[in-house]
Amino acid sequence: MEQVAKVNRSATVGRLPGRLLSRAFLQHSPEFVAPRLLGKLLVHVPHPGAQPIVGRIVEVEAYLGPHHQPPDPAAHSHRGPTPRNRVLFGPAGHAYVYAIYGRYFCMNVSCEPEGQAGCVLLRALEPVLGLSQMAANRGLAPKAHKEVPACQLTRGPGRLCQALGLTRPAHNGLDLLRSASPLQIRDDGLPVAEVLVTPRIGIRHAVDLPLRFALPSHPCVSGPRNFPGRVIFLD
Repeated sequence: MEQVAKVNRSATVGRLPGRLLSRAFLQHSPEFVAPRLLGKLLVHVPHPGAQPIVGRIVEVEAYLGPHHQPPDPAAHSHRGPTPRNRVLFGPAGHAYVYAIYGRYFCMNVSCEPEGQAGCVLLRALEPVLGLSQMAANRGLAPKAHKEVPACQLTRGPGRLCQALGLTRPAHNGLDLLRSASPLQIRDDGLPVAEVLVTPRIGIRHAVDLPLRFALPSHPCVSGPRNFPGRVIFLD
């Protein structure tokens, strides 16, 4: 079984690890926010009193708002606001969840000031807490995470939503930065200095833009193992 990172227990508030991100953290362009989300925790509390399901963000993609020149044709917002994407045009720090193939869901984090509609797609997590529930949510035996690589539970945007039990009807539009929200992004202080930058994958438009960011050589990252890219160092 692949090694699972430990949560920094010294940075725990109540039952949830770490502390909430600030709104200001996300009020920047997607290409700035995306690499800095790596190492942060996505926390889902399915219902009051439930054990949190927690994954560490290890791979993301940035999608640019329609104000960007030229507009990003791969972004859901590139033609402007619609009933489907209106969350993206609201304040930063909200979940934008959409369906793919009629049965799976993907989750984005809105960023930039209100009206700009930039976002970051979460592509892969490292399972941290609640692995038995993740396995059950994926339709596996509750203890399957002991027999299969843990990263298989959350490698890829559809898998991670399934593992955490995230759907558009239940979670689209939730504020990720409120302590009362069942879905949050938190920081337990894990330092991230190096980030792999590559073109985005799994899309048909603007495929050459270097807007995919991942922790280098992390086993939970999705896609080809030897995808070309370059390593950058965060400030």
